Amino acid sequence: KVEEVNLPGVDGKGVDIIISEWMGYFLLYESMLDTVIWARDKWLAPGGILLPDTATLYLAGIEDAEYKAEKLDFWDDVYGFNMAAIKKLAVCEPLVDVVEPDQVATTVATLQTFDIGTMTKEDAAFTCPFELTATRNDRVHALVAFFDVSFTACHTPVRFSTGPASRPTHWKQTVLYLDSTITLCEGEAVSGSLACAPNPGNPRDLDISLTYEAAGRRGKAAGSLQFKMR
Repeated sequence: KVEEVNLPGVDGKGVDIIISEWMGYFLLYESMLDTVIWARDKWLAPGGILLPDTATLYLAGIEDAEYKAEKLDFWDDVYGFNMAAIKKLAVCEPLVDVVEPDQVATTVATLQTFDIGTMTKEDAAFTCPFELTATRNDRVHALVAFFDVSFTACHTPVRFSTGPASRPTHWKQTVLYLDSTITLCEGEAVSGSLACAPNPGNPRDLDISLTYEAAGRRGKAAGSLQFKMR
């Protein structure tokens, strides 16, 4: 563990560069960012470089009727048995999977941007409002979260994205299924708030709270959900 590493000859001088791959699902899952921040405060010399040095978390609305029917609505009628109690548990677990670009039915909202060089570990817990505007007439069954990371201190700045429009990575995207379907016409919006924090019992896990509401020509929808990434 980096917290246990001894670097002979570095004490009092620090290191010039820290390179890390700490990103998890939903960017923050597994809380490895805490270790990077610890190493930064312990070892990085004044003017030193962190790679990557910024990360941004995004949110969008998607149409996903086929998968939701197959994996979630299935529990409403299991060979004639109503097992909706299991459905309630299944909805609370975010799905990590690849979302196709044509599933995205809204604009993309920025939830949070992290400056790895200055943030504290407490900054990884946040609450952020959002508004997503429909880019076409469609139904929204879930919200999808993804992230970008940037290496701005390189001679040639580099970034990569885990979004649906980019080449798939092992991080994929994180899908948060809604408890009701939102029907939106182009230009109408769904708004709400998303809160994220490490689980008190196990800081490697994430607790995500979501509230949303929408009111359009084809109906209204609102809800409040608690997700657990375990």
